[in-house]
Amino acid sequence: MDKLRNYDVSFSGLKTGKHEFRYEIDKEFFQLFDTEQEFTNPKITVEVLLDKHSTFLEFEIKVDGTVELVCDITNVNFDHPIENEIGVLVKFGEEYDDSEEDVITIPSNDHAFNIAQLIYENVVLSIPMKKISPDVTDEDLEILEKFGPKETEAEEPKSDPRWDALKNLKNKN
Repeated sequence: MDKLRNYDVSFSGLKTGKHEFRYEIDKEFFQLFDTEQEFTNPKITVEVLLDKHSTFLEFEIKVDGTVELVCDITNVNFDHPIENEIGVLVKFGEEYDDSEEDVITIPSNDHAFNIAQLIYENVVLSIPMKKISPDVTDEDLEILEKFGPKETEAEEPKSDPRWDALKNLKNKN
């Protein structure tokens, strides 16, 4: 967690109001999380807007940049633009709790809030499930459709005469 300390936003000395922070993140940032990434060569700018109130903090985190993906069809690397924004409300309480979607509770005696996990999630959620290069043509997609697996309609299961006889007994009573 010490390596993530660079992403602590110290709010204890800040005045009430809006404050801006800016981060440039690359592959070294994602290596801090020890997880396999679906992308390479990230070049992302993160803008954090903190609106400090007397009883809570309001964060708006914007990511903008590019990552390199591998096309699912052609297996060629291409740059994919990343642009996403999330808002999080941070309130004070007894202990850390992130069970709510857009509200995080931190202990009342904390003086800083680490945004590394929020940045990470913001970028990872911007990666599409289907990674298709902009260089893929309509002809490529038609060929893929022509020779790809076809959906078959499920046949109605044939009834088993043993079960039918039991159903008839049930219906007679």
